[in-house]
Amino acid sequence: MIRVTPTLFLEDSEVSLEFLRASGPGGQNVNKVESAVRLRFDVRHSPSLPDPVRMRLERLACSRLTKDGVLIIEAQRHRTQERNREDALDRLLDLIREAAAPPPPPRRKTKPTLGSKIRRLEGKKLRGGVKALRGKPLQD
Repeated sequence: MIRVTPTLFLEDSEVSLEFLRASGPGGQNVNKVESAVRLRFDVRHSPSLPDPVRMRLERLACSRLTKDGVLIIEAQRHRTQERNREDALDRLLDLIREAAAPPPPPRRKTKPTLGSKIRRLEGKKLRGGVKALRGKPLQD
């Protein structure tokens, strides 16, 4: 069981990991060791995700989601397979946590107060006065 939030858990079998050769740092091991990780998670058919979380996760994942609804995360930042596996899993959990958070309430429209309107107009008058003094002096 993978704990995402206090109330949301994923089965280990829902996440599949594939290891492949990574580009980038690795020294002599770069052509011999499969240190990169490709994580796959089927968002559409996951029994662990409630429908609202699933819909928000599909919207958040956008380009990382295949046509079949499988989320693919590739991790190759680190030199070791273990650290890349942890990185991929952390990124998946962060994405699911973000989707599990309820959307913020809609913004209430408010009108500016009379005092704020007066302060704004006074500031504009002061600024206009400063700019008027920058002009050429009047010739009579």
